[in-house]
Amino acid sequence: MSDRNVEAKIIAEYNPVAAGKPLKVAIQLTHEDHYHMYGKVVGEGSAGLPTQVTWNLPEEWRIEELPWPATKELASTGGETIQGYEGTVYLPYQLIPPPGLSPGGSIRLEAMVQGLVCSESTCMPTTLNAFLNLSVGAESEATADSKNIFGNLTESTVSGTNGEVPAPGKGHLAVMLVFAFLGGLILNVMPCVFPVLGIKITGIASQSGEDRRRIFHHGLAYTFGVLVSFWGIVALLQTFHISWGGQFQSPLFVYGIVLLFTVFGLNMAGLFEVGTSAVGVGSNLMHQPKLKGSFFSGLLATLVSTPCSAPFLAPALVYGLSLSLLSSLLFFSVIGFGLAFPFLLLSVSPGLLRRFPRPGPWMESFKQGMSFLMLGAALFFAWTLMGQVSEIGQRDLLLGLPVIAMGLWVYGRWCPIFQRTATRLKGAAAAAMLVAFGVWWSWPQPKDILWEKWAPEIVRALHEEGTPVYVDFTARWCATCQVNKRVYKDDDLRREFQKKGITLLKADWTDHDERITKALKELDKVAIPVNALYIPGREKPIILPELLTVDKVKAALSELEKQ
Repeated sequence: MSDRNVEAKIIAEYNPVAAGKPLKVAIQLTHEDHYHMYGKVVGEGSAGLPTQVTWNLPEEWRIEELPWPATKELASTGGETIQGYEGTVYLPYQLIPPPGLSPGGSIRLEAMVQGLVCSESTCMPTTLNAFLNLSVGAESEATADSKNIFGNLTESTVSGTNGEVPAPGKGHLAVMLVFAFLGGLILNVMPCVFPVLGIKITGIASQSGEDRRRIFHHGLAYTFGVLVSFWGIVALLQTFHISWGGQFQSPLFVYGIVLLFTVFGLNMAGLFEVGTSAVGVGSNLMHQPKLKGSFFSGLLATLVSTPCSAPFLAPALVYGLSLSLLSSLLFFSVIGFGLAFPFLLLSVSPGLLRRFPRPGPWMESFKQGMSFLMLGAALFFAWTLMGQVSEIGQRDLLLGLPVIAMGLWVYGRWCPIFQRTATRLKGAAAAAMLVAFGVWWSWPQPKDILWEKWAPEIVRALHEEGTPVYVDFTARWCATCQVNKRVYKDDDLRREFQKKGITLLKADWTDHDERITKALKELDKVAIPVNALYIPGREKPIILPELLTVDKVKAALSELEKQ
């Protein structure tokens, strides 16, 4: 799709594709003369926006990010010089089809590119949607442009990471080990890790009067937990060729992290306490004085650190993943040691430990204060998850988490050990139902059908070309509109849209738009929801009922067969 100054399309290495066989794809951006877009990373102090690509893939397909081409220095608005792309550029990815694909079928790839399209005089935000249909065969077949485009693409991207950072050479092992250690050290102050470290600092403070040997054992357990977690993640990445931080591409994994940090944060804030008879595995492990608590903290610190690219760590990650398995494990052990070093230092230095105040009432205030860091991390990962789920899924996440919090409050209010047995049983049942309902409500939902942005001229142009158009006039504040969106999750309906070649447009009336107001009047409507199907050859569109069902939408689509 084009916004006149830049065009986006998807190209593939193979067509047809074969079950389970990886293939390279790329977003081809073609800029008009004198126009450009930013790279994946925007320089510090720049007012620009990075170029972002969001994929909507068939079920069970996996995607791996490949290094983007190196950017070039370009003149932009206000006399600013930026790093960006111009002309024709290819942003590569690798796709892994599921092993169960049946030959003879077809799949549809959808991607959305967001960023700024700039010239030397102006910059405008843009959203470009790109689509590609691929057939499925018994064997993969290279496309006509495969060798020229993807061969050159491989050669042009080996020297860059994400379009910005040059990949290090293998002859600089000593330098890269320094980067690895410093990168792991800096991870301790990243928002992903600092809340976890805060919990263990609280633990150190409570243990400051203990035997030094015991505290040292906690330091070793924490360090071992960090290293074991790094070894496991790197072995997984090297074995399955997953990009670093790739586990955060799974909505279910990110959702689990959101729940983990939310529960820990509310527990630290005093909303509820986990008793000795409660299950609370994660919270018990994090808080108990036993060595496995420190070991689990090390595991968690590594798990949540992977999406944080510390300044010294980004080039080191690329270098480390390019090594053999054993060398890579050794290299990432240095990163892990850097991450564990502050805690280990506190555990072996009697002078530092003596500076900690004695346990007392202040510790409860400190613990509650640290809960805000934990809840902040939960919100950060919730924001990450919101980019991976449907619009309805974003809303349900924000509504479901308070229900889970209410369940934990009920547990903390009516289930302490001093309550009567009958009260505790009723409270536990109510808490379990609330938490279960909250999890069900906030469970990650796959992204909706990829809608293109509505404009009256787009509708006219597509209608004149003979392309059927389906328009959803909607808004976030419209409750009925949100209820209607459930029908688009139906797989049969989604296939109908694809099979009939219907272009889907969303007219978002969340903010006032005079063009939408005018379009509704032309349809004899003054309020939303309104869903309209424009059929080639017919002057007026079909207006669907206000409350949609799958059958009602399919009935409207069946009118296309009468043409």
